Amino acid sequence: MNAEELKHKVTELCPRATYDETGEFLTTLIAAPDLLPVMQQLAKDNELHFDFLFCLTCIDWKDHFMMVYHLRSTDLNHCLVVKAKITDTTNPEIESVNDIWRTAEFHEDEVYDMFGVKFLNHPNLRRLFLEADWNGFPLRKNYTDENMIKL
Repeated sequence: MNAEELKHKVTELCPRATYDETGEFLTTLIAAPDLLPVMQQLAKDNELHFDFLFCLTCIDWKDHFMMVYHLRSTDLNHCLVVKAKITDTTNPEIESVNDIWRTAEFHEDEVYDMFGVKFLNHPNLRRLFLEADWNGFPLRKNYTDENMIKL
């Protein structure tokens, strides 16, 4: 499916979606509350069949977080990037997509560990690299390492 056909199908699923075609992959921006139903449809729709989540990350833009999901259809050989904006930077949260793609579990743990984004309905959200009692989230723009300040 080419970019125009993907845009048409995604717009059917989420009429408020917007698009960016400047990168390697077609990118769609959706509202965070729309994420789970849109992702479920992207995976189960036979014309789209996005069966592989190959990357999930977060970007801190200071005034909001942007969740970024890279999807691929291994059968139909097309890709799509889905971005969802989280406006609450104090208590950021979004639905987990782990029930759709098992590869999300590790990526969501990593984003939680480094950015503090809580994934609702995640089976076992935990820190991966830092101790459970670590204070703060190192990839946030406002993070300061107290140990570095003492040096």
